[in-house]
Amino acid sequence: MKSESINIGNFNVRYYAVNTLIIGSGAASLNSAVTLDSIGQKDIMIATTKWGAGTSNNAGSDKQTYYKLSLCGSEPDSVRAMAQDLFNGRCMHGDIALCEAQGSVQAFMKLVDLGVPFPQDKFGSWAGYRTDNDPRARATSAGPYTSKMMFTALSEELKKRSIKVLDNHHVVELLTDKAKTKVIGALAVDTSIVNPHNAFVLFNSVNIILGTGGPGDIYENSVYPLSQTGSTGMAFRAGATGQNLTETQFGIASLKFRWNLSGSYQQVIPRYVSTDRRGNDEKEFLNEHFPDYISLTKAIFMKGYQWPFDSAKVSGLGSSMIDLLVWREISEKGRRVFIDYRKNVSWDRKDKFRPEELDPEVRHYLVSSDAMQLIPIERLISMNSPAVELYRQHNIDLASEPLEIGVCAQHCNGGLKSNIWWESDIGHLFPVGEVNGSHGVYRPGGSALNSGQVGSRRAAVFINRRYNLPVPSRSEFLSVAADHLILVTDQADSWLSSGEKSIKKDVLADIRKRMSGAGSIVRDRNKVASAAAEAFSLYREIKEKIGASTTIELAGCFKITDACLTHLIWLEAIKSYIENNGRSRGSFIITNHKIPETSEFSSPFKDIDLCRYDREVEKNIQEVSFRKGKIKISGVKVREIPVQDLWFEKVWKDYLEDNYLES
Repeated sequence: MKSESINIGNFNVRYYAVNTLIIGSGAASLNSAVTLDSIGQKDIMIATTKWGAGTSNNAGSDKQTYYKLSLCGSEPDSVRAMAQDLFNGRCMHGDIALCEAQGSVQAFMKLVDLGVPFPQDKFGSWAGYRTDNDPRARATSAGPYTSKMMFTALSEELKKRSIKVLDNHHVVELLTDKAKTKVIGALAVDTSIVNPHNAFVLFNSVNIILGTGGPGDIYENSVYPLSQTGSTGMAFRAGATGQNLTETQFGIASLKFRWNLSGSYQQVIPRYVSTDRRGNDEKEFLNEHFPDYISLTKAIFMKGYQWPFDSAKVSGLGSSMIDLLVWREISEKGRRVFIDYRKNVSWDRKDKFRPEELDPEVRHYLVSSDAMQLIPIERLISMNSPAVELYRQHNIDLASEPLEIGVCAQHCNGGLKSNIWWESDIGHLFPVGEVNGSHGVYRPGGSALNSGQVGSRRAAVFINRRYNLPVPSRSEFLSVAADHLILVTDQADSWLSSGEKSIKKDVLADIRKRMSGAGSIVRDRNKVASAAAEAFSLYREIKEKIGASTTIELAGCFKITDACLTHLIWLEAIKSYIENNGRSRGSFIITNHKIPETSEFSSPFKDIDLCRYDREVEKNIQEVSFRKGKIKISGVKVREIPVQDLWFEKVWKDYLEDNYLES
């Protein structure tokens, strides 16, 4: 890689030439770097806004799940069976599902070899458990911080290999050829540089691996780490196509410290209470919607297995009825909601734990887990003490205070479109990790970690075998990129000339409020249409509303414009799905009005019109592109799981001749 300085307009720009630029420092990005280096591609570099600031190093749950092929016991499993289960989640391409299933063992064992402490018994069996949307016990976990341990292990390997990392580099623009058929480089702002006119960094690169995570910056109610902002808007500006953007996952999470309250946090059956804004008028609001103690406690318990909100698990006193009741307390009644581990669920005005009245499945689980103690916090300590310690490390004592919660955005199953080698429809751009939209409507819990590791390895293999090309000369690169660079730097000049505007924080707060209000678990068709129109108006004006006087503020201007475009495209995707008669599915329900009050023991949400996948808008994968300032939305048929010809001699011949690398 080469480094030098060049001048572009009023800016002194640091310039690098490198075969592969990796953007982001999450587990998927690091795995792609380690894989490239291990198979011989040394001309690589990582640019990251802040080392370890993304979701991988800062998110988890009671026992964060990694989903893989079963590797123990007598229960049968196969690559095809796992691919089928991924594919059954709807709106996921079958060839992608097959790749994720086939690559799961290799990706998992690599993490084991790097030191991630996944548990095994004395015979070496990798014991598993069932997670949400998982028909087999494929899930495993290294504890609450599984992805953090993955990040740490991959970071250590990265250091051993002396792979260059540029920290504090906020990549703000992807550069393409003039026809927008492939990426040719990127532009970043180095926020460690005091003088903003010296802060731009230009990359001339053959390939870009984009591992910047999901759109964590566009939701008000979010369990994404505060440091996870995403940069999907940048990819849309470059011409990349998105898919399944309607399919964000939501779930109950704590607010003071952003953390998923899944698994044992629910299985110990804590009580749910709401208060007014000042913390008075405490009420166990769930009780009036359940006919008896057994159904109420079972619904709370099942939130552990079925943590993401699911529109299909509302009726019949289902577990997702709890999410909607929590949402209504906060969004419609203006109250605050808490989970309290200090007391049991009250029934008949008594908060006594009643094991004899529990559902048999619930009682069996608690007995088997040695978790029959008298109060929820004691059961949680017995079942999963690290889950309690995790909060204590963030100055929250679950034994002495209630935990304020909300229904929060957690993960986007959609993202950027790619082929089976994780290459975008913009050539040489490889979105890996959550920014890649490989998942469909449903996915097994933990499959995102597997997808990130499998996809990033496949991207690295393809780059090394197909795109291991010399970097174009500086003059050749600039002859193509110059016009684009001048547009971006002129905009930066304009922002710096106008100075910082206090409206920046208000704009970002407006984006987040709009997205959580219209694009959360309850999506009112009129509200979505209004929100999309407001987002479009803001996007037209956004560049005039903001300004900068420092390097950090300049990077912030790019960040806000990216979030603005991202939330506009997300809302337009949701609007299109609704207008084309798409029905409630996955992690959202569609309404025409507010949810009515009721004290019936049957679900107050019994009239949900569920998706049956018998309409084109529901069966097809929704694709979204942004070209020449216009958003185009269309549907494409789901590709079935390929029928493979696995005759060994044929596979061997194709492998030796590199024919297997075709997409």
